[in-house]
Amino acid sequence: MSFMLGTFGTVTMRSVWTGSLTLLQLVTDRFATSNDSGPACDTSNRVYCGGTWQGIITKLDYIQNMGFDAIWISPVVANVQGTTAYGEAFHGYWTLDINQLNSNFGTQDDLKALSSALHSRNMYLMLDVVVNHMAATVNPPNYSGFQPFSSQTDFHNECFISDYNNQTNVEQCWLGDTSVPLADINTEDTNVVNTMNAWIAGLVGNYSVDGIRIDTVKHVRKDFWPAFAKSSGVFTIGEVYDSNTGYVAPYTQVLNSVLDYPTYFPLVSAFQTTGGNMSGLAAAVQQAQATYKNGEFMTGSFLENHDQPRFQSTTTDQALVKNAMTWPFVQDGVPILYYGQEQGYTGGADPANREALWLSGYVEDKPLIAHVKFLPTTGDESTLAVSKPPMLALLTNGGASSTPTWNVAGAGYSANEALVDVLSCTSFNADGNGGVSVKGSGGMPQVLLPKSAAGSVCKTLQARHIERQFCVPVRFPNAAHG
Repeated sequence: MSFMLGTFGTVTMRSVWTGSLTLLQLVTDRFATSNDSGPACDTSNRVYCGGTWQGIITKLDYIQNMGFDAIWISPVVANVQGTTAYGEAFHGYWTLDINQLNSNFGTQDDLKALSSALHSRNMYLMLDVVVNHMAATVNPPNYSGFQPFSSQTDFHNECFISDYNNQTNVEQCWLGDTSVPLADINTEDTNVVNTMNAWIAGLVGNYSVDGIRIDTVKHVRKDFWPAFAKSSGVFTIGEVYDSNTGYVAPYTQVLNSVLDYPTYFPLVSAFQTTGGNMSGLAAAVQQAQATYKNGEFMTGSFLENHDQPRFQSTTTDQALVKNAMTWPFVQDGVPILYYGQEQGYTGGADPANREALWLSGYVEDKPLIAHVKFLPTTGDESTLAVSKPPMLALLTNGGASSTPTWNVAGAGYSANEALVDVLSCTSFNADGNGGVSVKGSGGMPQVLLPKSAAGSVCKTLQARHIERQFCVPVRFPNAAHG
């Protein structure tokens, strides 16, 4: 069975995020060190390992060579110091002072330098921000240690969330526990609201930020978000952690975009085994298209992130992996790749999924990196066809031993048009009615484009292969470089 899937206000840089931009998410502490050193980093210890903003700058070639236009980095503000029951705040989500930077990552000048280095490459910077809470290492918290909200009245009364079916409980009770309580900020208070709006405007302006990812959005009342988003002046994408499209959809009315969790869960289910539910993935997309404010357009499409087990912790069948990795790049959202996925990292649930990338050596001659570089921005129950003219993506969860078949009658090509799979540079022709009938091998995905549009992509792929094999630089006139 194959499924054909169709294709806020005035916000500075909004147009950047609605085109063909691709986004790399990274954990600042785990991506790169300032001096290119490679210290040991045992994820189970949950401590700072030494990654910095200056370190990221040194690896921008690595990022750009994979074809990414933007990076999403960890929260930048000052966090709780020292060891807690759950380790150190290397991840950046345990805010202590929103007006100071996390000195473990660098200085103000370092963050400005990262922003400037990105912009000099026509790349963009997304910051992660936390509005919902501040973190403490004792209970009750020492409220006077928080900045700028240093009074108990700046927070909701302590109660830990006990009922996720009760939205008031979700919004006004606390995350965390008595070991590391996450004190829930009183975002109904006018002074708190005004302070937060002024803060985000200053943060974005001071560091020339192009977009913000907002943590724990569903834990703050919906009518808080429009003014906050407007104050930021940039593209906003919110984390609404829920599998229910109907629950997530209203947040697309108050922010530019959301991370597409309702599609993430069926995506993993569809490809983690050869018997996965492909029709469930198609149904999730169709529901999102019908209920999100802008459909899937601008939603954050992802296979992995810092909160979920890496995909290869559930399957190492490379055919399934490559098909699943292709998905975010061929549907209508903003494709997001979580760092380390390109290196084949296999960490399970947090903290195992927050590995140090320097332990990989940043090797670029790896199959999944090559796959990422050339991902472009009816058969049986194991196949799926995604149409975004002139591109047609053919996916399968048949696994490495399968020979999938796709028969797509309404592919929309010209009669007998010459096509090419940009992942393998294999040539095909549409049939006399512009349809496509393709038999695959090894369970691998295929992404078809008209040969007239994809020729330079394949020339570049062939050139890079020759360079890697024989250390001979090869260049083609007018070739596209990714």
